[in-house]
Amino acid sequence: MTILLAGCGDLGTEAGLRFAALGHRVVGWRRTPGKLPAAIEGVAADLSAPGLPSVPADTTVVVIAVAADSPTEEAYRAAYLGGVANVLDALERDGVRPARVLFVSSTAVYGDAGGGWVDESTPTAPGGFSGRILVEAEELLRTRLAGTGTAPVSLRLGGIYGPGRTRLIDQVRSGAAVIPQEVRYTNRIHRDDAAAAVVHLATMAAEPGPIYVGVDDDPADLGSVLSFLATHIGLPEPAVGDAGPPRGGNKRCSNHLLRGSGMEFEFPSFREGYREVLTGSGVRHP
Repeated sequence: MTILLAGCGDLGTEAGLRFAALGHRVVGWRRTPGKLPAAIEGVAADLSAPGLPSVPADTTVVVIAVAADSPTEEAYRAAYLGGVANVLDALERDGVRPARVLFVSSTAVYGDAGGGWVDESTPTAPGGFSGRILVEAEELLRTRLAGTGTAPVSLRLGGIYGPGRTRLIDQVRSGAAVIPQEVRYTNRIHRDDAAAAVVHLATMAAEPGPIYVGVDDDPADLGSVLSFLATHIGLPEPAVGDAGPPRGGNKRCSNHLLRGSGMEFEFPSFREGYREVLTGSGVRHP
């Protein structure tokens, strides 16, 4: 197959290398294509701007994996809404009808659930502009592709950690980590499993559903994660106190649908994943 990666940062590059290892042709659009490994055909493109490059005529799957330049509403709209619209415009302009367009979204679309479980059937209730914009982008994808024969797929990822993504580790090492006074659930996925999920949904033989939640098996409470990290780094357990508002809301995301589709996790919980990160294994792609 020919895979077009519209957005080829760390996650997109890792997915691209995995597509290439399966024997697929991979074309990667990004502003700095020279940073891409040789297995990915890099093409200069600014996804937030109209007039994107030509889409390969034999493109089978498009993966839209963009990131905002800054944590502002304007930047999010340009990256996610603009990115989706511009990619779909390019497909229409060039008359290319891929089998699937996969959009990398986020569990931020759910907001806070008071510690309850959420899955693909849970109504979206974003608590901030990032989640609201992602909901709009998902809806735009579904609306624009309706009746075209191209299947829209939204992969709602939890917090990505992995090589070079060490926010919690850095907090523990610096002494800034605080264990919340009440149980606060968190949802995450290792970068490698996130890339594996992209490849799995893009290439699976069965027709994918419209939405998948991409998290590991263990929506662990933040205190358990911080205690685990402190123990493995060899530092005292962080103090219990006011940890501030919950990052991403207090909810437990279920990966049952993704698991049921045949996806297998290399890092089924934060324990396996963070052990790997702490050894210094893997690289964050530039």
